[in-house]
Amino acid sequence: IQKEIKRGIPEIVKAQKSKQITMKIPSIELLPETTTEEANDLGIVEELASGKSYFVGSIPNRLYNISLAASRVNGVLIAPDQEFSFNKSIGDISKYTGYKEAYVIQGGKTVLGDGGGVCQVSTTLFRAVLNAGLPISERNAHAYRVGYYEQQSPPGIDATIYVPTVDFKFRNDTQNHILVQSYFDPNEVSLTFTLYGKKDNRVTTLTQPVITSQTPPPEPITQDDPNVPKDQIKQVEHAAYGAVVNFKRTVEKDGKVVIDETYTSRYRPWGAVFLKGTKEG
Repeated sequence: IQKEIKRGIPEIVKAQKSKQITMKIPSIELLPETTTEEANDLGIVEELASGKSYFVGSIPNRLYNISLAASRVNGVLIAPDQEFSFNKSIGDISKYTGYKEAYVIQGGKTVLGDGGGVCQVSTTLFRAVLNAGLPISERNAHAYRVGYYEQQSPPGIDATIYVPTVDFKFRNDTQNHILVQSYFDPNEVSLTFTLYGKKDNRVTTLTQPVITSQTPPPEPITQDDPNVPKDQIKQVEHAAYGAVVNFKRTVEKDGKVVIDETYTSRYRPWGAVFLKGTKEG
């Protein structure tokens, strides 16, 4: 039997021998917007400043969205006197552009929505821009205090966005291009933005954020929900104190104050909300 099998192998191999086919594949050569030669003349020679945030405890979809959004801002070049728009840079935020559902603040509630977590990216970039001493033309605080933005950070240093109406914008008032680079660290569960360009003797001073008033959260609310199994309790909102937070930024250049501003964040008190299941079976 083994001899018969061995005798039949060459015939099988011969029958299965493939034919070589040659065909032309059309290709298009895409040139970069900025070549390496041009990049060497942009004046990007050193780090200007960086900003960092942590978000330990985020659900997997939120981590995914943060990483995706950060990658889409990574590598952006900002020309001298150009205004950077976060919304314009990030583009559409939806499932059609690759984002997943995670919790967002919408209509006075915390709900699942496409792109939940992108504000972690705008918040981190805001911190880098603050430290770099660049002029900020638009910044909006969140509706209420979010724990993610206060991990290893005082309150009041956040920036929310909502395409297309609520944006984060700043201007490159240096004489050279600025390169934006992001680094997402899944082990540390952190995000870092670093700005590169050429320093021009500006010195930035940030005061420690001060809470001028606090408002306790309202009493918890429990609502019946037919979508949750009977007798189960699900928390969908977490209590947060309302507060007014202020900090000041001063930027000096060649001994002259060029920026002197105060950032005020007004956070509403937020009550805990629980869903009580009524679904049978």
